[in-house]
Formats: sequence, C-alpha cells, structure tokens
Amino acid sequence: MPAKYFERTAGKRPTLADVAGSAAVSMPTVSKVLNGHSDVAVETRARVKAAIEELGYVRRGTRGPLAQRSIEVMADQLTTPYAMEVLRGVTDAAETADADIVVSRFHRAAPDTGWLAPGDWARRLSGAGRTGAIILTAELSPEHVSGLSKAHLPVVVIDPLDLTNPDVPSVGSTNFTGGMSATEHLLGLGHRRIAALGGRPQSVAATARVHGFRAALASANVPVDEELVEFTGFDYDSGFAVADRWFRSGQRPTAIFAASDTQAMGVLAAARQHGLDVPRDLSVVGYDDTYLAAWSTPPLTAVRQPLWEMGRVALDSVLALAAGREPVSRHIELATELVVRGSTSPPADIPPAEK
Repeated sequence: MPAKYFERTAGKRPTLADVAGSAAVSMPTVSKVLNGHSDVAVETRARVKAAIEELGYVRRGTRGPLAQRSIEVMADQLTTPYAMEVLRGVTDAAETADADIVVSRFHRAAPDTGWLAPGDWARRLSGAGRTGAIILTAELSPEHVSGLSKAHLPVVVIDPLDLTNPDVPSVGSTNFTGGMSATEHLLGLGHRRIAALGGRPQSVAATARVHGFRAALASANVPVDEELVEFTGFDYDSGFAVADRWFRSGQRPTAIFAASDTQAMGVLAAARQHGLDVPRDLSVVGYDDTYLAAWSTPPLTAVRQPLWEMGRVALDSVLALAAGREPVSRHIELATELVVRGSTSPPADIPPAEK
C-alpha cells in the first residue's frame, strides 16, 4: 500500500513519453502496444507493459470538458434507502459544484468472477476521464489503494467497512455516540433486557454502534446478555431472522436496538408475526433515520445519521483532492442525534415463555 496516497493521487499523471523513456522504446512503439498491434516483438511488448504498470500510465478518454469534473459513485447496493439518501447529498453538491455524477456497482468479489482486478478497475475509472471516486460502505484492499494511487485518482469512502488504510479519506458519523444514545434512551424508559443487532461483523461503523450499546449498559450497571448481541447483515431479512429466533427463545428482550432502519423493519415484521405489540410488548430503535423510519407502523424511533450531509462532504472532499488540496481531516465524523417516535415506550411485564 502506498505511503503517501495524497501525494500520489494529486501528482502529475505519467505521459506516453514517460512510458517510452522507461521502456527504452519510441513513442510510436508504445502506441502500438496500447492499440494491440501485432508488429511488436514479444520482449519489447512485455517491457512496455511493465513500464505502463510501474508508472500507472492511463490513456485518457476523449470525452468533453465536463469529464474533467466527473465523479464516479460506487456502492455494492444501490437501491437501499441509505444509499439513495447519500446519493441525494452527492448529487445536490455536484449540481452546486458543476460536476458530473456517474453511478455504478462496487464489487468485492475476486477477479476470477469476471469482474475487473483492482488495478484494472482503477485504470478504467481514470481512463474514462473520472476526476475521482466516492465509494459507499466498502472495503478497499491494498491492491485497490495501490491501483488508485498509480492512476492518480482520488477517492473518498463513506462509512468504510474498515479503517486499516489510514491514507484513504473517509466520511462517517459518530457511531459510538449513536449506539450509546439509543441504548440510554431505552434504559431511561426502564428497559433492562435489551438486545443489539449489529451490521456486518467487519464493519467499523457497526462495531462502534455496538460498543456504544455496551458502554451505555456498563454505565448503568446493567449486564450484557451475549445471547442478545448479534452481528448480521444490515438488511430486512437479517433483522427478521435474528429477531424471530430471539422471540422463539422463551427469553425474548423487551427492547431491540438495530444497526439500520432496514434491519428494524425486519424486527417489526417478526414482532407482528409473533403477536407482539410495538411498543407495548417490544420497543425498537433503528439507525439512519431514512424515510422508512417515519413511514413505518408505528413510526420508528431512530438514530439520525446525517446521510445527505455525508454525501455533500464526500463530494466536496474528492473535488478538493483532485485540485491538489489535502482535506482538513482524513476521517470526518458528523454528529448523530436520536429522533424519538412511537416505537419505544416503558416495558410491560413479559408473559411466560413463548415458544
């Protein structure tokens, strides 16, 4: 992984002449290799390709001037309320900045699936004339970071799954504080048997939310029941499956803190299937405060993650990087807040074991 991501991405792009000089061949020979001509010796072709790889040379596209401010926004799931709200912030900021937005999928699978390898992926973005990239909730491998650096393509990650690449700028929110405030709210209502649904186990955001949950319980001298803490997907089906299992256990919680609004929707559905009234029999708190929270039945108490603002900050940051300006902070966290609605109330007595 490169030691100076900012210097590499903001630096001068290698030229055709640079490749020719490195490979000790003429510029026409480099051009022939790039265009797939057959009249180049095998050894010479290999030398040119090695120089291209080493220098990170990318042949620029032939798009118009707007391509100079063209940002690719990539997410592994594009249809979630979370992604749509972040994208709204990005596009609103892009309109103000007179930038073009291209939306695509980010694939974490291995190259043998037919998707581009990390280095080729970075070169494709740069070759298409992208000014930079914004990636939602993804894990960038060292190969991804190296490819982006060689292609001189700045990238900003929103809610990264991990922070093991300290040189890559990221935008997120105060996840620990969000998890703590949700749990303190439930404790304040009188709940003591509280469950926590984390997101993906490798997600630093999900882990921070659960750490906040644990900290709030510890502060209130309430023990954590490890049987009621689980990391799973952020999606509806995952929320339903885990809540359904808890409800069948005979020792169901009186309250559940979910790591996303979508998860919380699954919890509400499982509660209905088991004949539980929310909030009389079960209090539920979600996370993100997307439109799902206000539209659910009952309206969902949720930790508001400033998704729209996160999208705007990410767009401003990637444009600043493209202009050669290092951001004020490489890891920006925006404040969360708890929005209380109708899905939480003091606990009622728990009925006998339900099976």
